[in-house]
Amino acid sequence: MSDIIEKTKSFATDLLTRDLDPNYLYHNLTHTQRVVKSTKEILESLHLADKENELLILAAWLHDTGYTHGSGNHEETSAKIAREFLEKEGYDKDGIREIQRIILATQREHSPTNLKEEIIRDADASHFAQNSYLETCELLREELSLLGIAEYGQKEWLRTNLEVLGKEHRYYTEYAKENWQPGKDKNLKRLRKEYKSIKNIAKKEALKVKYKSESPDRGIQTLFRVTLRNHLTLSDIADTKANILLSVNAIIISLALSNLIPKLDNPSNHYLIVPTVIFILFSVISMTLAVLATRPKVTSGEFTKEDVKNKKVNLLFFGNFHKMKLSEYEWAINELVKDKDYIYSSLTKDLYFLGLVLNRKYKILRWTYTIFMIGTVISVIAFAVSFQLYGTK
Repeated sequence: MSDIIEKTKSFATDLLTRDLDPNYLYHNLTHTQRVVKSTKEILESLHLADKENELLILAAWLHDTGYTHGSGNHEETSAKIAREFLEKEGYDKDGIREIQRIILATQREHSPTNLKEEIIRDADASHFAQNSYLETCELLREELSLLGIAEYGQKEWLRTNLEVLGKEHRYYTEYAKENWQPGKDKNLKRLRKEYKSIKNIAKKEALKVKYKSESPDRGIQTLFRVTLRNHLTLSDIADTKANILLSVNAIIISLALSNLIPKLDNPSNHYLIVPTVIFILFSVISMTLAVLATRPKVTSGEFTKEDVKNKKVNLLFFGNFHKMKLSEYEWAINELVKDKDYIYSSLTKDLYFLGLVLNRKYKILRWTYTIFMIGTVISVIAFAVSFQLYGTK
């Protein structure tokens, strides 16, 4: 994967994790990741030039970043965000314009005019063919409601989806027609069946129970799911930042050991000893802190039956059971699922302790970046002073 794709992935992930309204239950990082994955699937079947592949993958990562500024005209906003980010990264202007055109092609009423626009539109609608389509479109319905955009009853929502899948939407690429159209047709049949059954009052009530559209449990589950996902994403970002620092400082120390330190044997270069020591010392400290930020904490991995009965152990964290026998863990899980309060308590503990780990990571990373920055400045000043005072003698 090219460097610009990695940077764009990190940028989009960070932006959608930190700045996106949590009420976006559908148009969020998960949706963007799915579109990227689907784009790659289509590209693998086409064997386009590397540059064309890069443009499409970049557009896929950036196509919904505009939602961080609201849903109105989000495609134009996404295109603007893409331009500003890519210009900052020094990306070529023609490529930026092409990426913006690809992003704007995701507008609902747009008709694609070339292969790239067909690919992004098919990737953006790949969920129409997935087995989880009904659950996914329920998330979209909740999103529209939470954002105050639209309120749909179950029957009206099914009719809207039937119109979109049956009349409005079509796949363009040969890959999508061959691999996704059958799944879409299957979902269309399911929608028609649900729409017919909902006309019966009793079945309509059954559907309400099935989808739990008004159930408090649905909101609680969404809360835990979204929050846990955000915690894990932030943890990945922290690990990435720590790895960057480790790599940079390892390169600095390697260069110093191979090129700078051997020259200190010469008496004429003794004035460089102090700046060199300062330079290496700060690099070592930065590396040490980066390692501390990512070093895992080892736990006991065991629990007792009394712990389970008294709800004192979190069975969802591997560190609490990795030394237990399978039969013991199966018994404990069976006890857990019998008690809804115990389940929510375990999820809450998971959130809390993940939060503590994140707090520790980001505190250490903040100190690491601060020390690295200060060390770099002091080292440069030290070298400059040494050259000024002794280098010319």
